[in-house]
Amino acid sequence: MPVPGGVYQGQGPSCFDKMKMGFMIGFCVGMASGGLFGGFTALRYGARGRELVHSVGKVMLQGGGTFGTFMAIGTGIRC
Repeated sequence: MPVPGGVYQGQGPSCFDKMKMGFMIGFCVGMASGGLFGGFTALRYGARGRELVHSVGKVMLQGGGTFGTFMAIGTGIRC
């Protein structure tokens, strides 16, 4: 049974707010997957110390940005 709407019924988040949230969720998921896959790949190739941190950080940012962008686009299409 639907709840009757009143005068004080609040509005939901805007489409831009939903896209921002989609980007942030995608960025976090991309960072996590980039950390796992980038870490295993860097360790397999023998990276240690500063080189390991640099390569894993780069892969994490790339993965987060890419996945976040696609999640934001997908959220925007659904608005």
